[in-house]
Amino acid sequence: MHPATRLRELEARARRRFGQNFLVGEGIAEMIVARAGARPGERVLEIGPGLGVLTVALQRAGARVVAIELDRDLAAALPEVAPGVELVQGDAMRVPLPSVDRVVANLPYNVASPLCLRLLELRVPMALMFQREVADRLVAPPGSRTYGSLSVQVQVRAEVSRLVSLAPGCFHPAPKVHSTVVGFEPRVVDFGGVDPTAFDRAVRLGFSARRKTLLNAFSSALGRTEALSLLTASNVDPGLRAEAIDIAGWRRI
Repeated sequence: MHPATRLRELEARARRRFGQNFLVGEGIAEMIVARAGARPGERVLEIGPGLGVLTVALQRAGARVVAIELDRDLAAALPEVAPGVELVQGDAMRVPLPSVDRVVANLPYNVASPLCLRLLELRVPMALMFQREVADRLVAPPGSRTYGSLSVQVQVRAEVSRLVSLAPGCFHPAPKVHSTVVGFEPRVVDFGGVDPTAFDRAVRLGFSARRKTLLNAFSSALGRTEALSLLTASNVDPGLRAEAIDIAGWRRI
């Protein structure tokens, strides 16, 4: 059933419109599932299943799907198209995350970055869909225009790669942006001897003023003397900017 038809049915039932973009076509969903590497018997978490197109594709691949859906009307309708789905109705940023083998999801774009960081805490392989511009930041190498704090925060936790590119026409209604499915393989945890919160705070501080050197960026919070001592001890050139520092360098900092 085309998403437009299914939406008309649900809108009549719920008496309101859903402000989301839904995958069109089983073939696209099956391609995403294949690229994601979902295997029979795996317990797979899906965030925001919507009309269930990706949910059904995961079930056909033999996965046992746990779905978290914020919209209560969509959640109520999901078992009709995906019988056997384990459903959690709530906010994926707030509800306890279940124990799973893998995550495959079309993330809500308005919370995609913080939700991605939260899902990385599960330490399992993931395939997550983002707006293309966000995906570019996730996979960006040091020195590139799109390399930033999100790049570092994600890449210290996982190996990242592009899996699937999707045009606006792959969704209903068609968004104004292109989308990309990004793959994540967990790395060995190494935040340079500090906890993840401290690591992320340092990275955000370093990138807080992209045109400034690291010395100037850190001086704003630490003072110039302490900032210089920190960077010297880390064997990092104080005159470099944040985008020039690779993951190993951020661990040293």
